[in-house]
Amino acid sequence: MTAERTIRTPRDLVEAGLIGREREEAISRVTASYAVAISPAISRLVDRDDPDDPIARQFVPDMAELAVMPEERADPIGDSTHSPVTGIVHRYPDRVLLKAVHVCPVYCRFCFRREMVGPEGLGTLTPAELDRAIAYISGHQEIWEVILTGGDPLVLSPRRLGEIMERLAKIEHVKVVRFHTRVPVVEPDRVDAPLIAALKGSGKATYVALHANHPRELTVAARAAAARLIDAGIVMVSQSVLLKGVNDDPDILAELMRAFVETRVKPYYLHHPDLAPGTSHFRLSIEEGQALVASLRGRVSGLCQPAYILDIPGGHGKSVVSASSIEAEGGGCYTVTDFRGNRHAYPPKG
Repeated sequence: MTAERTIRTPRDLVEAGLIGREREEAISRVTASYAVAISPAISRLVDRDDPDDPIARQFVPDMAELAVMPEERADPIGDSTHSPVTGIVHRYPDRVLLKAVHVCPVYCRFCFRREMVGPEGLGTLTPAELDRAIAYISGHQEIWEVILTGGDPLVLSPRRLGEIMERLAKIEHVKVVRFHTRVPVVEPDRVDAPLIAALKGSGKATYVALHANHPRELTVAARAAAARLIDAGIVMVSQSVLLKGVNDDPDILAELMRAFVETRVKPYYLHHPDLAPGTSHFRLSIEEGQALVASLRGRVSGLCQPAYILDIPGGHGKSVVSASSIEAEGGGCYTVTDFRGNRHAYPPKG
């Protein structure tokens, strides 16, 4: 029977019917390195009769995670390279990430910050660290947008979120506040009136980027949670990761993008998987990704077209994976051009 509490241990996985008892000891080797959390809403979505279930693949630990490829990195998109103070990543001139918390309601097996998040991760900013982060934002007039990420910022209480938003409200040059979250999908009941009031507390333009990778994640409850945010005046966009065994199928990808649009969430980013440790079993080649995204053209409405994005390893920013920004060099290697016009090597699929 599906557990009605968050699943966090190999024994929980066995009791919830997500792995067999014979796998418990082996999976404990994975959970010793990488956090596990599967919310009741996600556990209920898993088809336990399907060994290749795309929901389980995203959240249930797998022994493949112990295979680390030479090209993989603990900090694949170079957050630390652009972190002037704890909790801030300032990669682009006009915007910063504010990582107030490194805890999530669920832990994705392909997470690019898997070395930083979880109970043993970087934790929540202390009051002093948050003070320094807010002071950094206040002291840099070029910062137009603050993006709360982590971790998942919506695990914070409405009171904590409200306090952060009140402080951002006092910074005149900040015009937009964006939240990156899975909460409306994985804990839809958390999206209530106090949370929504906290998100709007700055008086700034507020955006919520919703992470979902398979159309089954956009349940009736998830769509209702999104509707509560949108009806309150919060704009929603999507972000997804292109994942082998989850959405690497033209029909599934089209269904996912249509589901976002039906939910009034504008498809925004479709990420090529990052080079996080132990995630090679999720990665497709660049050519496979380009073909899948090309299949959306003419298949679905223009409203359903996301930007296919690669985060250039080493912290060089995002590049649209198109002919103008990425070039094949032979042997599966590529040269990717960043937003400044600089060129960077990208390794072949392992």
